[in-house]
Amino acid sequence: MSAAPESAAAPSIAVIEWLREEIAGDVVTADSADYDTARRVYSGTADLRPVVVVRPATAADVQAVVGAARDSGLELAVRGGGHSAAGHGTTEGGIALDLSALKDIDIDPVARVARVGAGLTAGEFVRAAGKHGLATGFGDTESVGIGGITVGGGLGLLSRKYGMTIDALLGAELVTADGQLLTVDAEHHPDLFWAIRGGGSNFGVITRFTFRLSPVDRVVGGLLVLPAEPAVLAGFLELAGAAPDELTTIVAVMPCPPLPFVPPQFHGQPVLLAQLVFVGDQGPAEEALAPFRALAEPLADLIKAQPYPALFPPEEMPRVTAVTRTQFLDSVDASAAATIISAIADSPAPMRLLQLRVLGGQISRVAPDATAFGFRDKKVVTYLGGFYAGEENRAATTAWADELVAALDQGDSDAYANFVGEPGQAEVGNCYPPATLQRLGRIKQQYDPTNLFRRNHNIAPFDQEPAVG
Repeated sequence: MSAAPESAAAPSIAVIEWLREEIAGDVVTADSADYDTARRVYSGTADLRPVVVVRPATAADVQAVVGAARDSGLELAVRGGGHSAAGHGTTEGGIALDLSALKDIDIDPVARVARVGAGLTAGEFVRAAGKHGLATGFGDTESVGIGGITVGGGLGLLSRKYGMTIDALLGAELVTADGQLLTVDAEHHPDLFWAIRGGGSNFGVITRFTFRLSPVDRVVGGLLVLPAEPAVLAGFLELAGAAPDELTTIVAVMPCPPLPFVPPQFHGQPVLLAQLVFVGDQGPAEEALAPFRALAEPLADLIKAQPYPALFPPEEMPRVTAVTRTQFLDSVDASAAATIISAIADSPAPMRLLQLRVLGGQISRVAPDATAFGFRDKKVVTYLGGFYAGEENRAATTAWADELVAALDQGDSDAYANFVGEPGQAEVGNCYPPATLQRLGRIKQQYDPTNLFRRNHNIAPFDQEPAVG
């Protein structure tokens, strides 16, 4: 492979020509028919125009793209599923590296190990593993890319039973800033293996993952819709924290969509849309679920025994403009619950929600320094979204979101990296305990001293001043 070009006058033109000659995958530019589709990410606030979008077909293609970005000075954005709330999967005037074509799947059902390409979505992985009655926890949304959710931590429908996605990660193949393709696991580059389990995309481009699989065939789970009353929300979260590990819950306070199985008088009114998943037999599941059903007369109860992959139906996520926030909470009492419900009812955003995920279980049994996700003792993590139309409505939505976050503040500014939206060093500093962030900075210096991989929640090399943006 020839060296990537360097051109001070027109680096983008030289890079595009070189990439078209060197790689096997697709090279999409502004004059390509599918350019607008290729540059699209889910964040509507990231309407950016890269000079080229590359869909690599092989790890060697990825090495070539990394080299081209390094040698030309063009900003590099790495995209898996494109769900970054901050729009990190694209760039203005740089190179967008779209991994979506890397979809190889090799499942060993006897060893319970999956070796898979980094371009898979959660739904594609879940369905492939589900054919063998096995699973790895990948969030709760079919279209999310496995790469981004993994390197940020990974919370989902199996988290209390089997831990975070990073807890099932056995290894990876990763392209470093200097173009090497490394095998990274507990025995090979263990410091880098530690860093990619929670430290985000700061350390290289992962082309292939190796995951541990767990036995998950049929589950008892689905949607439970409850009235949005303070005592109901507070009681739900208290029950979820005390539930057996087999039960994982996600509850969203939001205006009820026009769901055909919910009485029409509740449409548009705040409700609790809860997803509950019990990994185990029907008898113990019904015993664990009964207290939730007894909180109030359900507006809808779709919980049933079903194959785990059925919880990840194919979907098309809309492109949205949103203000998002996240925080950890120790508890939510009736007063805090009333604050949440009132804020959701009175928001200026046409669509809004506050999602609360109760942690604990196996998440909390991993040592806080075992991975780069350092908040193992947290009880609840939130995701607040205010979805608006028109830039003129952004300020009001932002003020509403900040007001609710302040009202719920319980004394710290810690944040879950995968839910952080707008980029900035303040948010990055909140995503890791101080000792963890310092260690990540040292590893960054070793593997990416020039900060090539900066289009992310950026961790600066330790000998640089913190980067902003």
